Amino acid sequence: MENVTMRLAEFISRLTYDQISQKALETIKACLLDSFGCAVSGSTTEWARIVNEFIQSQKGVQESSLWTTDFFGPAANVVLGNGTMIHSYDFDDLHMTKIHPGSVVIPAGIAIGERENINGKALMTAMVAGYETMIHISRGLNPKATRDKGWHLTGTCGTFSAAAAVGSIWQLDTRTMASALGMAGTQSSGLWAFNADGSHSKRFHPGRAAQSGVIAASLARAGYRGPTKILEAKDGGFFKATSFDFDFAAVTDGLGEKFDTEDMVIKPYPACGSLHSSIDAALIIRGENQIHIENIGEINVHNSDGVNLQCGFDYKPMGVLHAQMSMKYCIARAMLDGMLSLAQFTEDKLRDPEAIALASRVNFVLDEEINKIYPREFPSIVEVVMKDGEKYKVRVNVLKGSAENPISWKEVQDKFKALAVPVLGNNRAAAIIDMVENLEDVEDVAAIARLMKRQANA
Repeated sequence: MENVTMRLAEFISRLTYDQISQKALETIKACLLDSFGCAVSGSTTEWARIVNEFIQSQKGVQESSLWTTDFFGPAANVVLGNGTMIHSYDFDDLHMTKIHPGSVVIPAGIAIGERENINGKALMTAMVAGYETMIHISRGLNPKATRDKGWHLTGTCGTFSAAAAVGSIWQLDTRTMASALGMAGTQSSGLWAFNADGSHSKRFHPGRAAQSGVIAASLARAGYRGPTKILEAKDGGFFKATSFDFDFAAVTDGLGEKFDTEDMVIKPYPACGSLHSSIDAALIIRGENQIHIENIGEINVHNSDGVNLQCGFDYKPMGVLHAQMSMKYCIARAMLDGMLSLAQFTEDKLRDPEAIALASRVNFVLDEEINKIYPREFPSIVEVVMKDGEKYKVRVNVLKGSAENPISWKEVQDKFKALAVPVLGNNRAAAIIDMVENLEDVEDVAAIARLMKRQANA
């Protein structure tokens, strides 16, 4: 069998800016701006505040910026906070292999890039290396199989992607990069137990994965030897440990030939990505028909057993994350308000008796055809059944914000401004947009990091 880890390490160590497709480079810019917006908005949350205060209490060598603060500290620490902020509202970029690469790769790439004063092209190359690594590993694991075992793929696959991004910046040779992947994999973690009680742990997974990846690459660069067969080892290999139906060939198939980074989804809703097609369908029904909420008998969501496992639980007002993961709440709230934004996840909305009552009438229905293709595809059918028997039914096959149904660069900017301007102000937000849009011409990415700090000079 091919040494899968070594083959992946070879791809990372040899990737250059000129090899990357123009579409992938454009997508990376959109993901970067989107992640910055998510981080700025996320900085206002309780869970981000707790993590950031912990990071600042540790102090340490001054290397990298903790965004939205005036703290300058160890790169391996600030990435924990920056990743947590990006994922704070589940509004960050998504790939159909059930991962959020931006919340892991971007903190690692920016922090080390800032420390090393790299240029924009080097940052984009590192980001693509990280995104491709995370996507290919997740695909090889079989996302549904590893998710069914209770793993959160952004946390488990993220360690590899952060190590890849940092290794790309440092131009590690293939064997050293394989060691970095090995050290990343042995730190891999992230469990789905947060759904049981609405805890904060999901927010923390990307930041922790970024931290583990930075540590892994740093140790490998210093000569620390990691397992160079971390993915495929029969005893204790990552794939065997975290999945029951994996495919090593999927890790290397098409690697460097077709850039899967092109297929990233920019999320229009701050909710679990697996729910987006259902939310789209509910909003279409509401927008095209005169629906009186009090006359709704039930709402049936036809989808896969994976979506039901992850999001089909009975809704209780146990916090923002619980609501964002809840099929019942998100569909009810979309039907009530005709939209699903951050405003739909305030405490008064989460406890709204009308939303709770409507959520109780949202039902999951297994659709065998959708079940066979999820999560390669994320379709959904929503059926609203009125008390008088009238029915409204819509199927959505393609997510809004995906490569097949993309949002424009202007829409990415609009989302960023809506999230960032209340915290950073118009001038700094405009400067960040300009710098990201022209990232290939940026001579030192530290300039971007400074704009993301509390008292940056725009």
